[in-house]
Amino acid sequence: MRCLRFVLPLWLGCAVAHAVEIMQWERLPLAVPLHVDQERIIFIDQNVRVGVPRALADSLRIQSAGGTLYLRASAPIAPTRLQLQDVRTGEIILIDVTASTAEDQLPLEPVKIVKATPAPSRSGDDSTTSAQAVESSNDEHEQTPSSHHQTPLPVVLTRYAAQNLYAPLRTLESLPGVVQINIQREINLDHLLPMQPVVPSLLGAWQLDDHYVTAVELRNTSSDSLNLDPRVLQADLVSATFQHHYLGPSGLATDTTVAYLVTRGKNLNQAITPAISRIDTSSNLKSLSGGAHAE
Repeated sequence: MRCLRFVLPLWLGCAVAHAVEIMQWERLPLAVPLHVDQERIIFIDQNVRVGVPRALADSLRIQSAGGTLYLRASAPIAPTRLQLQDVRTGEIILIDVTASTAEDQLPLEPVKIVKATPAPSRSGDDSTTSAQAVESSNDEHEQTPSSHHQTPLPVVLTRYAAQNLYAPLRTLESLPGVVQINIQREINLDHLLPMQPVVPSLLGAWQLDDHYVTAVELRNTSSDSLNLDPRVLQADLVSATFQHHYLGPSGLATDTTVAYLVTRGKNLNQAITPAISRIDTSSNLKSLSGGAHAE
C-alpha cells in the first residue's frame, strides 16, 4: 500500500503534464487563455498565417512552424481576437486570447484545434443522404482546379494576390488548389522595365494549375510622375495588372504600387526576357589590325 501511495501521484503527474486540451472549431471564437511569461502551444495540423492586431506587437510573441503555434505573452492582455488563416484553403479560425499573471499556477496544457464533424444522419434518411453526398461529390469534382473555371485563371489569380496583399484576413476568399510558392529574392528584375526609372522588388508568388502570379512592387525614383503601360514590360507574360495606373514623384505616398504578373508554364524568373549584353568590338579590331601589321 505504501508503494501504491507514491506511484499513483507520479503517474497522474505525468498524465497531466502530457495532456492536450481539445477545442472544436464550429465557427465560434475559441477562448485561449495565456499566462504571462509562459509559452502555450496550439496544434492546428495545417499551415496558417496569423493576423495580429498592432496593439499586441510588443506584448505577444507568436511563432509558427509546421501547423503548430507557439504563443508567449510578456504582459497582461485583455481579450483580443486573432485570425488564423489556412494558407492552402483560405479558411479562417478565430481565437480570443487573454493573458494574466501566473502566480504559483501550473503551466497551461497545449491546445489542439479540430474541425467539428457533422452529426450522422438518421437511418430513415439514408437514401436521401446518399443522393446528396453523390451530388455534393459531383459539385466538388466540377470545382476542382483541373476543371474549366468560369472566370479566366489570370483574373482569378490576380484578384487572389491583391486580396492577400491588401485585404483584411476576414475578407479573403478561399481559392481551392492555389499554393503560395517560395520566391527567389536573387532574381534580377532590373530589365523588367528597362526604360523607366523604376525599382522593382518581389513581394510574393502563388500558383494554380500551370499558372503563376507574381506580385512585384514598383517604386518611382524620379521627380516626375510616370504612367504605367503593361506593353513596356520585358517578359513573356499572360497578363499584367497594376494596382494603380501611375506612379507619383519619388518621396510621395503615391510613388509606389504593385504589379501582378501572370505567367503560364513557368515562373517569373524563367519568363523575364534575358538582357542583351553589349559587345565591345574594339578589342577584336585591335587584334585584327595587329595581325595585318605583322604580316
